[in-house]
Amino acid sequence: MEENIASTPGRTLTYQSLSTSGTRVNSPDASIHEGKEGHDIEKSQDAIDTIDIFDPNRPKFKLSRRIAHFTWAWFTLSMSTGGLALLIYAQPHQFPGLRQIGFFVYVANIIIFTGIVTAMCARWILHKGTFKQSITHSREAFFVPTIFLAIATMITGTQRYAIAEENDSVVWFISTLFWAYVVASLAFAIGQYSYVFKTHDLGLHTMMPTWILPIFPIMLSGTIASVIAETQPQMNAVPIVVAGLTCQGLGLSVAFMMYAHMVGRLMSRGLPNREHRTGLYMNVGPPAFTALAFIGMANGLPDNLDISQGMVLDMKVIRPVAVVGAIFLWALSLWWFGIATVSIIASPPQYFHLNWWAAVFPNTGFILATISIGNEIQHEGIRWFATGLSICLVLTYCFVLYSLIRAVIIQDIMYPNRDEDVLDGTDN
Repeated sequence: MEENIASTPGRTLTYQSLSTSGTRVNSPDASIHEGKEGHDIEKSQDAIDTIDIFDPNRPKFKLSRRIAHFTWAWFTLSMSTGGLALLIYAQPHQFPGLRQIGFFVYVANIIIFTGIVTAMCARWILHKGTFKQSITHSREAFFVPTIFLAIATMITGTQRYAIAEENDSVVWFISTLFWAYVVASLAFAIGQYSYVFKTHDLGLHTMMPTWILPIFPIMLSGTIASVIAETQPQMNAVPIVVAGLTCQGLGLSVAFMMYAHMVGRLMSRGLPNREHRTGLYMNVGPPAFTALAFIGMANGLPDNLDISQGMVLDMKVIRPVAVVGAIFLWALSLWWFGIATVSIIASPPQYFHLNWWAAVFPNTGFILATISIGNEIQHEGIRWFATGLSICLVLTYCFVLYSLIRAVIIQDIMYPNRDEDVLDGTDN
C-alpha cells in the first residue's frame, strides 16, 4: 500500500489505470502533488480522463453519482458512536444526566447504523455490480468487518441502556444474539481470510493495520461476553464466558501474528503515508479490548465457583490473574497508542479519510480498559487519568465528526478517486 508517485512542479499528474476489474486506480497510500504528499486519487470512472482533485473548481457530482462511492468504511462512524455510548456508561465519575446523554448517543447510533445500511443498499441498487465489487475489493473489502463491530457495540449498548436486569425474557434474547454473533463473526473471519489468501498477492512491505480488521469481530465476542455475562443466569453465564474467552484468544493470537508483519513493515519501509497514519490506532484495539474482556469476563462468572468443591474454575485465582493479564496487555496498547500519536504529530494528514475514526473506536477500548483496571485495584489516580482520556476522546469524536460532515459537503469524500473503493498498487 506504500508507493510514491512524484510529479514535476507545475505539471498536472495523469493517473493511469492499474486495475483490470473496472476500477481506475492509483496508489492511494503515497502520492505527491506539486511537492506535497497527496491524497487518494484515481482516474474517474466516467469519461473524464484526468481530474485534478486538488483544484477547488473541480467538477461537482450529484448525490446519485456520489453514492457509488459510499463504502463499507462508513460503518466506522457507527462503531465509534456505539463505543462512545459504552464509554459514557462506564465513566468512573458520573454526574446527573450523564447516563441520559449516553442513552441519547446509543439511540443516535442505531439511527446512524440504519442510515448507513440504507445508503449502502441504495449504492448497490443504483450502481449494479458494486456489491460484489465491494466485498472482493482488495482495499474496501477489509472494511466489511466494521459492520460487525457496529453490531457488537449495539448489542453491548442494548445490554447497558435498554435491558432491565429482572427481565428474564430479554436476558435470554441477548444471550441468543451473542451466540448468533459468535457464529456469524467466526464464519466471516474464516471466509474473508480464506478469500484473501486465495485471490490476493499482497507484499508484506504493503502491510497496513486494516489487515487485522477481519479478525476483530470474533475478538469482540469476548468483549460482548464480558458485558452480558454478569446479568445472565449461571447456566448461561459460564458457557458465554468460556466462548468469549475462546474467541478473544483467537482474535488476539491472529492480531499478534499481524503485529509481527506490521513491525517488520515499519522497520523496513518506514511509517505509512501521512494520509493513512491514523489507521495505526487500529493496533491499539486488540490488546486493549482483550484487557477489558479479561476483567469483565472474570467478574461475570458466578461467585460460587470454588476449586475446593470440585470445580475446575476458582474465582480466588481467576480474578487476580485477569487483572494481571489486563495490565500486561494494557501496556502494549499504550505503546501502539504512542507510536500512532507521534507519527501523526510528525506529519498530520492533509485530507479527511474515513480511517480517521480509528482514532476513536480502538482508543475507546484503551480507555475502557484503563477504567476497568482502575476500578479493580481501587486507584483513584488511574480513574481520573481515564476521565481525562475520556474528555480527549469526546473532543476527538466531535472533531472527526465535524471533519466528516465538512468532507461530505465539499465533496472531499463520496467522490471519484477519494474513497476506499480505489485499488491499491499492490493488486495483481
